[in-house]
Amino acid sequence: MRHLEPKEMSVTEIFSLITGGITPRPIALVATTSEDGHQNLAPFSFFNVFGVNPPYVAFSPSRKMHDGSQKDTYYNLKRTHECTIQLVTSDMVEQVNLTSADYPHGLNEFSHCGLTPIPSDLVTSPRVKESPFQMECVLDQIIELGKGKGSGNLMICEVVKFHVVEEIFRNNMIDPDLLDVVGRSGGRCYTRNIGEALFEVERPKSSQSLGFKKLPDFILKSQVLTANNLAQLAGYHQIPNEEEVADFILCYEPQKEYDPDQDLSRTFEHYCLDQDYHQMITVAIALKHQKHPLTLQILERTAQMALHFGDQKFAWKTLIYASL
Repeated sequence: MRHLEPKEMSVTEIFSLITGGITPRPIALVATTSEDGHQNLAPFSFFNVFGVNPPYVAFSPSRKMHDGSQKDTYYNLKRTHECTIQLVTSDMVEQVNLTSADYPHGLNEFSHCGLTPIPSDLVTSPRVKESPFQMECVLDQIIELGKGKGSGNLMICEVVKFHVVEEIFRNNMIDPDLLDVVGRSGGRCYTRNIGEALFEVERPKSSQSLGFKKLPDFILKSQVLTANNLAQLAGYHQIPNEEEVADFILCYEPQKEYDPDQDLSRTFEHYCLDQDYHQMITVAIALKHQKHPLTLQILERTAQMALHFGDQKFAWKTLIYASL
């Protein structure tokens, strides 16, 4: 590993390191209005939510890297105490990127990037029509984190009104596929929060989960299962007993006798490609009957596939059977 101390690094090096490592970061597209009525629009990826009762968000318009001066967003929000914050979707990311340059004071980024300002209900700053998730905010406090180049300014804001388009809701919850937001990564890279990038992780029942300490040694010593797989198993509530495992295996016993000369390992690989762990276990059982030298590995891979689909019970019974 590299071991780095910020005091021995340049600001540019720290910026590259921290923005490359802490990813993806949600993007706040912040609209403010100056005291003389000029609209400003700028994106900030040092941003997140920090409470729901009442709802609070915070973002950081850091000092400019070249001279340490403050940005228009900082001055506008400090003087008017109002802004709107929008999420950025893949459909608008190029337009948002246009707002990120260091433009001269007074330039209207809305006109420059082609995004549409629309009136807010409770604050003077406009909202961005193209964003499906908009928040009207009032400033609670500013925490200045330094005076030099790249120093942050934590703008802590209370959300006083949400505006969310109806089309992104499914079963009364926001569907991430329909929202299709992007996050910021290092360099020029962005992350799209959609499709295969999304996965579900079931929360453990903390009072019932087994934990790592109760995992049998033969599972902990597996050469197939990953640490994430072990955590999935540790999140289960009870290790199946041998009677449960016997009933389970009986359900998957091959319904036909396989030819001893048949290459069942190839059949197994076919089902593995199909991600069909129910067929994988049937072939694995047949291979165990034949005393195949890779039976343990094959059963562990079957359990791993079941875990991929969140079927902890199946995985546990498969692994117990592999140990018998």
